[in-house]
Amino acid sequence: MKHRLKRQFARLTTERPYQLAAASAAALVLATGAGALAAGGDEDSGSPGPVPAASAAGSDVADATPEAVGLATPTKAESSSTEPLSAESSSTPAADPDLTEPAAPEPAASKMLEYDYQAQINFYYCGPAAVRNALSATGVERTQDELAGPLGTDQFGTDSAEDTTRVLNAEVEGEPYQTRMISGGSATSAQMDQLQADVVKAITEDRSVVVNIAGSATDTAGGWHSFPGGHYVAVVGYDDDGRLVQIADSANPATSSYWMTTIALADWAATRGYSA
Repeated sequence: MKHRLKRQFARLTTERPYQLAAASAAALVLATGAGALAAGGDEDSGSPGPVPAASAAGSDVADATPEAVGLATPTKAESSSTEPLSAESSSTPAADPDLTEPAAPEPAASKMLEYDYQAQINFYYCGPAAVRNALSATGVERTQDELAGPLGTDQFGTDSAEDTTRVLNAEVEGEPYQTRMISGGSATSAQMDQLQADVVKAITEDRSVVVNIAGSATDTAGGWHSFPGGHYVAVVGYDDDGRLVQIADSANPATSSYWMTTIALADWAATRGYSA
């Protein structure tokens, strides 16, 4: 009996270190697992767990344990910040200077409008006749009588270029006309240049210019035209970049059309003005 107790005691003293070691190992595993759960269980945290030393050293993912792979995988929030731009934004081409809108072409050196000429039906209807002839170049058909009322024309004629501008704008889409007054006894160089530019612009846009003139002028063929009390004519064409203008004159069907220098026409319009 005594020898049996000694053997059991010897066996217990021999086996106890292993049992103690196993218990310690189990406690360490439980403690480690609890710590990992505590670190990864916070939903507000987007930081991944620590990467094992083997992964941090650059080892292949295939050589890492499943736990290491799971810890090294970035969260959804992190991966979305590194996603490429959408196809729409990344494929938007840069502005091509070759596709920009081209500049407007230069005006032609010469242009004449197609218009329907009509002489004035009485001695004071030069205003309605000139406006009527000018409108015919834009495809607007009006009689002289239809225009006389809006123009304020009476037996003393039509008052000024302000009236012709107003009526032309009432008939032509976009109201493109404006009045230019030449108040002095003769036109200045700047006013001559302005008339040339206005004629070219208007006729390029298929619009006739109406000019209120007074006094006398000579055309390029040497013809003499004199209207001491005032008169209205339409400009229906130009040549030599606007240095020459074609006049439609309602006063006399025999001289319904003639050419004149822009300088002469500007001086003819002195003390009056024009609608362009």
